[in-house]
Amino acid sequence: MSNIGSWAVPIVISIIIISGIVKNLPIFDIFLNGAKDGLGVSVSIAPSLIGLITAISMIKASGALDIFTSFIAPFANKIGFPPEVVPLAILRPISGSGTIALLDNLFSEYGPDSSIGNIASIVMGATETTFYTAAVYLGSIGIKNSKYTIPSALLADLTTIILAVISVRAFLV
Repeated sequence: MSNIGSWAVPIVISIIIISGIVKNLPIFDIFLNGAKDGLGVSVSIAPSLIGLITAISMIKASGALDIFTSFIAPFANKIGFPPEVVPLAILRPISGSGTIALLDNLFSEYGPDSSIGNIASIVMGATETTFYTAAVYLGSIGIKNSKYTIPSALLADLTTIILAVISVRAFLV
């Protein structure tokens, strides 16, 4: 039963193929049409993703993230949020891969079972790469006005970050 995850995808694919054969559907043609549609979506969201990746690179390279982190560190200390996790919390809505590198650095320096490691883990697991997700999903269906989506998602991320600190302080320390 512990290997169910390794069997799930092949079983689902088999069920799809068998269902297509039973219903006498052109399985390969349907697959090719889906792949063609997926390629079209990829092309349509490429400008948003390129802009997002460029912005992330500029923020990191300019040192703006470090400046903002040092600016907000005193406030973070007062509310019990480790300043070491601030760059992760700031970058998480923008970049998944960038925050994985930050998380790895935090684990290497403080350990995964430390208070900092636990807070960082909760932040990583419970927040979303909001801007990337919005660019992909809203861009793929052609929505250009994300008037309420982005602020609501960022508020959810902020709530999660606050609850991560509260949870670690209440249950793990």
